[in-house]
Amino acid sequence: MRKILIVGAGQSGLQLGLSLLRHGYDVTIVSARTPEEIRSGRVMSTQAMFNSSLQLERDQKINFWEEEAPKIQGIHVSLSAPPGQRALEFYGPLESYAQSVDQRLKMAGWLETFEEQGGNVVIHGATTADLDGFTRLYDLVIVAAGKGELVQLFDRDDARSPYSTPQRKLSVVYVHGLEREPHHPEPEVGINIVPGLGELFVIPGLTLSGPCDILFWEGIPGGPLDCWDDRPDPQEHLQRTLDLARQYTPWVYERCRNVELTDPLATLVGAYPPVVRRPVAKLPSGGAVLGMADVVVANDPITGQGSNNAAHCAAIYLQAIVERGDQPFDPAWMQATFDRYWEYASLVTAWTNAMLQPLPEHAQAILAAAATNPTVAARFANGFANPTDFQHWFMDPAKARAYLASLGA
Repeated sequence: MRKILIVGAGQSGLQLGLSLLRHGYDVTIVSARTPEEIRSGRVMSTQAMFNSSLQLERDQKINFWEEEAPKIQGIHVSLSAPPGQRALEFYGPLESYAQSVDQRLKMAGWLETFEEQGGNVVIHGATTADLDGFTRLYDLVIVAAGKGELVQLFDRDDARSPYSTPQRKLSVVYVHGLEREPHHPEPEVGINIVPGLGELFVIPGLTLSGPCDILFWEGIPGGPLDCWDDRPDPQEHLQRTLDLARQYTPWVYERCRNVELTDPLATLVGAYPPVVRRPVAKLPSGGAVLGMADVVVANDPITGQGSNNAAHCAAIYLQAIVERGDQPFDPAWMQATFDRYWEYASLVTAWTNAMLQPLPEHAQAILAAAATNPTVAARFANGFANPTDFQHWFMDPAKARAYLASLGA
């Protein structure tokens, strides 16, 4: 039985670990925290997982919260100009629902399930020195921990990383009591664009205390939405979030009359530069380890693809491992496995990086058309579930013009 070690207990590492158990591998996961420490800790992320990613979880029978989590039915886009006035809006229904589950709930549950199903769990903050020893004990070592010392083992790929500094300052708060959008009472993701300043996302989700909503500001560095460096206490964080909504997105603020924090650790701030890293790290002993998901492709969350990328990466790596049979997991195989993932992730990365910049004229024309043409609105919304589609109409000026012309838009 081949022995595989996964360092990191997030979406990609746990999904891959649970999937490998179903295929008969001897799998060990190294987690920095116990399930109870994860549950009782601070929120770790935003997330909105779309149908293709949810289906990967269904296929592995790990969709434990599907009946409890709100079923997100569409994407509602609003554009302000000037700030505080909604100049444009449209709603695009999703062909299949999306969902968001607090990672404290999900990862703690998955880690417990992994151990119950025969996986080995080691609670330890792994270091580079640890990896040196691990490569001699396991047939394959995968690093799925997107933060901390181990990420630095993987060299930055300059050709695929156009940014060297954070493009947004991030602020997250989980709340109960948000009123639904009057014209679309079913759960929806709200994308509120404040040109030149940033974006406010509203994501229905499931947290430890039940259904909730996530208010997620992305502020352009140096602007008025970049106001989180003092790391305010939770109540001040919530109040500041609401103050910004009142000033820049009053249509969201109107729904916030009764909001309250879901728990005392329901806030998060941060910033990081989007980056692509080389997937194979060589250790001092000569061993090699393979990076996955956020370790090697860390996109800004502006397009909500982080958990989706992680799920797809886990599925692609699983297939490559199973296909390898008894052959060695050498550096050439590691690079080829990442290249399979990059075929998907490159398209997501290109779209995400583009959305971090002022929208070019052809993209503005698409959003304007979506405000009056339901076909355009629906295609844009469903692009979040299938980002590879954007290359065919949204990313290229000529293709965008041809698409709009075909619809008479």
